[in-house]
Amino acid sequence: MNTFKVPTMAEMTAEGKAPDVLFWVGCAGSFDDRAKSITKAIARILHHTEISFAVLGAEESCTGDPAKRAGNEFLFQMQAAANISVLNGYGIKKIVTGCPHCFNIMKNEYPELGGKYEVMHHSQFIATLIADGKLTLADDHPFKGKRITFHDPCYLGRGNGEYDAPRSVIEALDAELVEMKRCKSKGLCCGAGGAQMFKEAEKGNKEINDERTEDVLETKASVVATGCPFCNTMMTDGVKSAEKSNTIDVKDIAEMIAQAANILPE
Repeated sequence: MNTFKVPTMAEMTAEGKAPDVLFWVGCAGSFDDRAKSITKAIARILHHTEISFAVLGAEESCTGDPAKRAGNEFLFQMQAAANISVLNGYGIKKIVTGCPHCFNIMKNEYPELGGKYEVMHHSQFIATLIADGKLTLADDHPFKGKRITFHDPCYLGRGNGEYDAPRSVIEALDAELVEMKRCKSKGLCCGAGGAQMFKEAEKGNKEINDERTEDVLETKASVVATGCPFCNTMMTDGVKSAEKSNTIDVKDIAEMIAQAANILPE
């Protein structure tokens, strides 16, 4: 697999070019080792389908979502203002991100601060690429016929009412999609949202991700598909805690599609 360079907005602007899409990587996708593979999968899909895209690189900062959810509105507005200044400075119109938290806050809370963009979650963007025939999957890909369940990210599902896009992507894999008893509008949080990812668990009889993993086990799925780096971490830990790592894979839908389209490095 040939390597390719992902341009930054600064580099493209210096060449007098403007990308069709800004790929917003997010904190997890930039710094978490597991989430980096999701970032790479999204970038490979964009490159493979010849979408003109760029990243902000060092100019990208946290959207402020964890600060806001933890109750620090002042810090959120500072972080948002800094990002909006950079985005508007480049004249950004369309953003694709692999993080539902970034997606939600830029789509719904940046506009009142002066940041108005078309923001898409990567499942929506990938679903569009497949529907438009720009992305085709290999006939003998490894997910064909697999029993797959999808864990709805809170800020994609209940927060923004998007349940169809990720499921249409999974269905394109020619797999058997099995729903958990708590799914879609009745989905159960993985336990990481609302800045919970960054604090110790509160008292209770079990961890939320262990409870969610029990829902997974009931489906007898061999793959848990996720659409959020936080969910991916929590579900991976839950599967590990249940000692099912040998029989259940936890994968982001972008990784699955990139693998099924044969665009991941050997």
